[in-house]
Amino acid sequence: MAQDPGTLVLAGTPIGRVEDASPRLTRELAEADVVAAEDTRRLKRLTSELGVTITGRVVSYFEGNEVQRTPTLLEELEAGRRVLLVTDAGMPSVSDPGYRLVAAAVEAGIPVTAVPGPSAVLTALAVSGLPVDRFCFEGFLPRKAGERARRLVALAGEERTLVFFEAPHRTEAALVAMAEAWGGERSAAVCRELTKTHEEVRRGTLAELVAWAADGVRGEVTIVVAGAEPAAAVPSDDESLRAAVAEREATGISRKEAIAEVARAAGVPKRHVYDLVHVRADRT
Repeated sequence: MAQDPGTLVLAGTPIGRVEDASPRLTRELAEADVVAAEDTRRLKRLTSELGVTITGRVVSYFEGNEVQRTPTLLEELEAGRRVLLVTDAGMPSVSDPGYRLVAAAVEAGIPVTAVPGPSAVLTALAVSGLPVDRFCFEGFLPRKAGERARRLVALAGEERTLVFFEAPHRTEAALVAMAEAWGGERSAAVCRELTKTHEEVRRGTLAELVAWAADGVRGEVTIVVAGAEPAAAVPSDDESLRAAVAEREATGISRKEAIAEVARAAGVPKRHVYDLVHVRADRT
C-alpha cells in the first residue's frame, strides 16, 4: 500500500517582537517531524523565547544549501513526514529560502500549507501612508550600480506602489538611484526595524529621504515608494505613436518597454506600434 505523503508547512516567524508569534506556530514547531530553518541558531533562540521544545529533527535550509537540501526534504515529505520551514523573519519564499522546496512539493503532488505570520512587506505598506490598493513587491535591488539603475528605469512607469527590501549600508545609494530614475519629488517611506524597539518610519520625498539617509541607516530596512502618475493618453495616429516611442527611449528605457508603454497609453495593439517603429527604422 502506497505511503500517504506528508505536508509541507511554511511558517511565518516574527520580524521583531517575539510576542507576535502565533499559537499555531508554537504548536507546529513542537509537533513537526522535521524543522528546516534558515539559521538553526536563530531558531534555537526563538524556541527558547517561546518556551517550545522541538521534538523533530532540525536541519539547515538556507541560500547556500537550498539546491542540495531540497531533494532530501522532498524525500521526507514523500515518506509521510510533516516538514516545517521557517526563515529568520517573516514568510518563507518571500525574498527568503523556500520557493524551490514549494515548487518541488507541488510538482510531486504533496500538500503545501502555511502558518500566516508577520510580514515586513505588508507592515511597511500599512504604515507608509502611501496607496495600498495596488502594489508590487520588488525584493532587493541589484547591488551593482548599473544593474540597479536599469532595474529602476524599467520601473519608471509602474503605477502601483512599490516595495523594496534593502540592506542598511546600501539604503542611501538605493534612494539616490530612485531619485535619479524617478525624480526627487516622488513620495516614499523608509521603514526600519519594524515592530522592534527602535522602529522608525521616515516619510517624505525621495530627495528628502536621500538627505536623511546621508548620516547612515541602521537595522532592517523596507522602502515603500509611490507609483508613477498615470501616463497621459497618447494620440493614436502613426506619427504621434512613433514620436512617443522615441521620447520614452530617450529616457533610457528599452525600445520594447517603450513600445509596450505607448501601446497601453494609446489603447492600440503592441504589434501595431512595433510595426510602425521598425518599418520607419528599416527605411532610414
